[in-house]
Order: sequence, then C-alpha cells, then structure tokens
Amino acid sequence: MDAFFASFDASGKNLMRQRLWIALVLVGVALAPHAASALDKVNPYICPTAAKGSGLDCFLEAVPQTYTMCREIKSIEIIEYGMDGAQQGVNGAKTESCIDKHKLSMVLPYQAALREEAHSKEIIESLRRLHDFWLDSLAKLMPAAGEAGESYKLRVNVPYAGFAQQIGAIRSLAAAAPAAKPAAKPVPKHKPASP
Repeated sequence: MDAFFASFDASGKNLMRQRLWIALVLVGVALAPHAASALDKVNPYICPTAAKGSGLDCFLEAVPQTYTMCREIKSIEIIEYGMDGAQQGVNGAKTESCIDKHKLSMVLPYQAALREEAHSKEIIESLRRLHDFWLDSLAKLMPAAGEAGESYKLRVNVPYAGFAQQIGAIRSLAAAAPAAKPAAKPVPKHKPASP
C-alpha cells in the first residue's frame, strides 16, 4: 500500500487535488439551490455576516480572511523550519492543507455572490478577477528558493492592497447597479364563467 502512494509524484498529487477541487465545486453548485440556504452552511469563522448578510458580502469578507489564515500558518512553518526548510519534505503540508481547505470553503460564498450579481456582467467579471487573484495569492505563499525573510514578509503582505482595491471597486459597482428585478408574474387569463 505504501508503494502505491509513493508512486505518485508531486505533479500527480497536484493533478489529483485539482480534479478533486473541481468535482467538489461542481457538487457544491449543484447542491446549493439558492444563496440563503448556501450561506447557512458557510463557516462563520470565515464569514461572520453569513447569517444576516448577502452572498456578495460573505465572499468579499472571506477573501482576505482566508488568505490571512493560510499566511499565518506559513509564517509558523517558517518559524519552525526556517525559510529554506519550510517547503522541504512534508514541512509545508499545513499550508497546503489550509489552501485546499479554503478553496473548498469559498465555493459556497463565491457561487452565492455570482448568483446574486448575475444581473451585472461587470460585477461578475470583477468577482471572477478577485477570485483568481485570491487563488494566485494563495499559491504564492510558498517562499522562493533563497528568498530573504524580510522580502518574503513584504511580498506576502502585498495582496492585501489588491484585495482592498478590488473589493472596494466591487462594492461601488454593486451600490451603483440597479437591484435585480424579480421576474414579472404572468397575468392569469380569465375564462368566461360558464352558465
């Protein structure tokens, strides 16, 4: 059994993780009938407003929150193993686990935000850009070979400005956009009363 698991190299593990993440996203989309019930299942630690807020609010709140959680875990690994040792062997496993966990935990808020803002192509595109930036920022939490501690600390703090800028722009767009109108109910046709 150990030989079976040992046969997977790093790229095989990453491919398996990507496929699992995609499958879970699709399952999450299929099982989430609407934003309100989807947010009931969101961890309040990443989205304290989930109980009373919108999917958009939850997603925008969770982006910097989840990034911070994984950044802090990577900081602990660096303290424990040093800059060069933080990714050697299984030393980076806690950060990788955090990233995988939050990719999954963000599915419901992200899908709820997309559904709520479906009336605005501009907001949808902005949400997708923010989500992609968040994913890219998480991937860059790993220190580069030979990177100095101070430059690493500066580099992993840079995404916060990008998050703030993009979140502010999305909130402005959402505030300026007309609210989505519910579909008009068809007028029932009256049949003449039979005598």
